[in-house]
Amino acid sequence: MALRIGIILGSTRPGRRGDQIAAWVMNVLHQRGDADYELVDLADHDLGNLDEPGNPNHQQYKHAHTREWSQLIESFDGYVFVVPEYNHSFPGALKNALDYVYREWNDKAAGIVSYGGWAAGVRAAEALRLVLAELQVATVRAQPAVQMIPSFASGVFVPADGLAATLGDMLDQLIIWSVCMQTARKMKSNLAS
Repeated sequence: MALRIGIILGSTRPGRRGDQIAAWVMNVLHQRGDADYELVDLADHDLGNLDEPGNPNHQQYKHAHTREWSQLIESFDGYVFVVPEYNHSFPGALKNALDYVYREWNDKAAGIVSYGGWAAGVRAAEALRLVLAELQVATVRAQPAVQMIPSFASGVFVPADGLAATLGDMLDQLIIWSVCMQTARKMKSNLAS
């Protein structure tokens, strides 16, 4: 069975630039053909502020939107987060989406494509890594980072020299780690039974 990798667009902000970066990532991914890739745009999921009364570790979800989100996140073997930097961190909409479920994220792998001003979103990526570690998601080391200028100087995303190579390195690492984590999930399931 092919690996399933979710590309999570981590901003819902009107006028965001992440959709152009995510489209570029998806184009590169489709050329690779080493997994099934699906774009998950948080703006398309009506999660609202976390409204589940129970602990997500128990997976006793009251709302249909949470059950749908749970099934979607569970279906992936790994993730690529396309994340902007807002005030030295990542957007609240992404934190909210991460907090809705717990076990569904566990024992998966993730790569991060960050974007922002002069720091190219690297502080957002580092903050995201801390949260992903608590969700038992293994993040890979290679990290494409997009500086808004010059990448959007014309208003349209133009990848900087070397960015595609860094994305390729991240994806290579992500595929390897996703296979390893698939094995870890099977081992964990065997221990539990």
